[in-house]
Amino acid sequence: MSNTPAQDTLAQDFVAFAVESRVLRFGEFKTKAGRLSPYFFNAGLFDDGAKLGRLAEFYARRLVASGLQFDMLFGPAYKGITLAAAVSIELARLGHNLPFAYNRKEAKDHGEGGTLVGAPVKGRVLIIDDVISAGTSVRESIEMIKAAGATPCGVTIALDRQEKATANGQDAAESAVQQVQNQYGLPVVAIATLADLMGFLDGQSDPALVAARPAVQAYRQRYGV
Repeated sequence: MSNTPAQDTLAQDFVAFAVESRVLRFGEFKTKAGRLSPYFFNAGLFDDGAKLGRLAEFYARRLVASGLQFDMLFGPAYKGITLAAAVSIELARLGHNLPFAYNRKEAKDHGEGGTLVGAPVKGRVLIIDDVISAGTSVRESIEMIKAAGATPCGVTIALDRQEKATANGQDAAESAVQQVQNQYGLPVVAIATLADLMGFLDGQSDPALVAARPAVQAYRQRYGV
């Protein structure tokens, strides 16, 4: 998906918001793949009403701009549950009132039972999550959506790290996002990417942010796709 100037502005605004909210931090952090990353994105820190509302606005604006057609949202447990609910509220506010559903980690054996909660899963289903690290939650979501007789039609995430995935301790040629796109033929719509983060750092005068840039650039050169 090509970026228009408006989309670039959206991405830059989002990165600035994530930094201000301390959701995106710089330093030295160990990733799931065992790499030492100079930045860390923790969507769990969008942890009050104002921040969650702004996050939902960024998702909704990016989705509307993408032109992707979908009939409902699906949020994989656990972070995806809050995201699906919040973004469906914002989409409705923008005139796109769509249902949403999510899964439980453990099947319920009383009441309505099962692992799926919310609206009936049918039609074209968009999976919403914060990032794609190993692609596990996306794969599980695709299986649940297909098992319900619906069609997965895409994935939306907050940040695409644009770095090589790992397999058996080895770096892959593709990123986790590219693997999802290639293996399942699904578009992945991200609010912002590592390239957008680099663009944000390029324009900064804050000493802490200026100091972070070389490490992020070196990490990108080593692990980027």
